[in-house]
Amino acid sequence: MDPRSLRIALFSGNYNYTRDGANQALNRLVEYLLRQGAAVRVYAPTVDSPDFPPTGDLVSVPSIPMPVKGRGEYRMPLRLSKDNLADLRAFAPNVVHVSSPDPVGHAAVTWARKNDLPVLASVHTRFETYPRYYKMGFLEPVIEAGLRRFYGRCDALVAPSQSMIDTLRRQGMNADISLWTRGVDRDIFGPDRRDLEWRRSLGIEHGDVAIAFLGRLVMEKGLDLFAETIIQLRRRRAPHKVLVIGDGPARSWFERALPGGIFVGFQTGRDLGRALASADVFFNPSITETFGNVTLEAMASGLPVVASASTGSASLVEDWETGRLVPPGDPYEFSEALAPYCTNDDLRARHGAAGEEKARRFSWDAINQAVADTYLRLIEARRG
Repeated sequence: MDPRSLRIALFSGNYNYTRDGANQALNRLVEYLLRQGAAVRVYAPTVDSPDFPPTGDLVSVPSIPMPVKGRGEYRMPLRLSKDNLADLRAFAPNVVHVSSPDPVGHAAVTWARKNDLPVLASVHTRFETYPRYYKMGFLEPVIEAGLRRFYGRCDALVAPSQSMIDTLRRQGMNADISLWTRGVDRDIFGPDRRDLEWRRSLGIEHGDVAIAFLGRLVMEKGLDLFAETIIQLRRRRAPHKVLVIGDGPARSWFERALPGGIFVGFQTGRDLGRALASADVFFNPSITETFGNVTLEAMASGLPVVASASTGSASLVEDWETGRLVPPGDPYEFSEALAPYCTNDDLRARHGAAGEEKARRFSWDAINQAVADTYLRLIEARRG
């Protein structure tokens, strides 16, 4: 089959209304598919003022604000309306792609099954880990079982890292799982974006070591562990400053937990590249990522990375070569890994340069072609 014969119905819980790593990957995929001559139609919740314009045709599905305290910026897709179903029939896709196990994702899989169409699911988030950040860890096996039912109804899965693929297989999510990794925009991220004047304007002097956090300020990103690690680092008297890049509902909590931290808010484009390259070390304690876009962006910016040895970062960071991988959850061990970077300029430079070199391997076009190839394989298999 020719890629130009592809007609893809893509379902997303958040395609463009709130910027995150998952929808950046989906929009890049759609841009690539359209460039190859494929037809793509996206079904997702919409808002009056989205964070960025959607790539391709976007059809709004019924949704409500997420019924979780402090997460109202996200929306819960409810169902496929009669108009949505009519639009789907008129579009006549030959493959369905679901990117979130929400009610619309379930409805899309059911519709595809009724119409004898193959379904590809992309895995972007470890939803089963979220309850532990809200003191509801007892729900984790329940959510995992629900995810197993959802992904088991799909023909195949794609995941962004080998470590995530291994986790999905261990959990019994599906037998057909392949790699859809992530790329990095070299026009935005690189060591040459470092801006000493910008650092000084924030109170970070030339000899200071700035430890960066980048991401949405929500508890499931490991904010509590980050803050506890910084407390341990201060007890070690390791000289450092903290640079927080991002915003979100937990910002006030994080500011209180990090007295003296420098918060620059949400950054995008070249401003984001400048902010990240102007740090000296990147610290990512999160275990919820399936890939870790921010980890790759930090590596491309020439920063050594200290991260949890869990899905995502474990496939990117080479321990003792581009940074450190630490067993999740222990602030003492994280502080022990960070401390040498606070005092050893040569170590920071060597590990940062090695990470930047590794980040050069991630080309978006080759990465997205792997998804197109999977669509074609599933269509051929369905035709028998």
